[in-house]
Amino acid sequence: MSDLDLRPDARVCGGRAEVAATPVRELLRGRPVPLGESTEVRRLLPNLGRRMVGAWCFVDHYGPDDIADEPGMQVPPHPHIGLQTVSWLHQGEVLHRDSLGSLRTVRPYELGLMTAGRAIAHSEESPRDHHRYLHGAQLWVALPDAHRHTDPAFEHHTELPQVTGGGLRATVILGELDGTRSPGTTYSPLVGADVTLPGGTSARLPLERDFEYAALGMSGAPLVDGVPVEAGSMLYLGCGRDELPLRADTDSSLMLLGGEPFEEKIVMWWNFVGRSTDDIAEARADWQAGRRFGTVEGYAGPALDGAET
Repeated sequence: MSDLDLRPDARVCGGRAEVAATPVRELLRGRPVPLGESTEVRRLLPNLGRRMVGAWCFVDHYGPDDIADEPGMQVPPHPHIGLQTVSWLHQGEVLHRDSLGSLRTVRPYELGLMTAGRAIAHSEESPRDHHRYLHGAQLWVALPDAHRHTDPAFEHHTELPQVTGGGLRATVILGELDGTRSPGTTYSPLVGADVTLPGGTSARLPLERDFEYAALGMSGAPLVDGVPVEAGSMLYLGCGRDELPLRADTDSSLMLLGGEPFEEKIVMWWNFVGRSTDDIAEARADWQAGRRFGTVEGYAGPALDGAET
């Protein structure tokens, strides 16, 4: 999971200034951004006027892309600090390598969770023999200050718990939903869930009143609290909800993202989450000098050098 923008701006995120304390319906459109050689994503977070949802600080949606005659996702080795990455697929496969020596193929509805902590490097690519279509989301979770220097780690969970009711099925990717908890490691109160809505479904999903939420459209155009959320768009919902009305006239799916509002101010730049520009400058210098992040073995190509100034 990478931000491949070679001239990024430092972004200050977090705090309660932008958090809607009451329910709202704020529809966000994705900004097209190239990712690697042949993949284009729609970037939903950070977005103009909306930087975070709970601890979720970066959200891209991509596909469905026909990559039968394409290399598919090809993201060279690159560094991360201060965050967790979440790989989530509806179609296709992504081969994950990292500087811990992890080598895993993440498939649809499996959780690939990487904790960067103090420093890690990784690459992501479609396998040489890959499925025709690639469709999914890539997301980051900001680590709170008490845990942002934790040891790096990678988890791959092939079986995840589900919440059902009213015709919907919600796979709990991360955190907790309606008393059901994902096996993925978390460091702040949050939730990430993939919600499947067969055509004709009308249901209500239980929520936590103190969390802020957003719904990311994955397929179809489900009605979320009465608002159509097409694939690649995201509806920010604010706080103060006990439940979320959902309806689908045709088969649809969405990702529910939420959590306690992130109190701390963070600085996001390129693939780093820190607390100051000094944190970012040190991480960039260490990456370019070959310190701290280790080496990703086996990727057929050079690592990303680092963002230009």
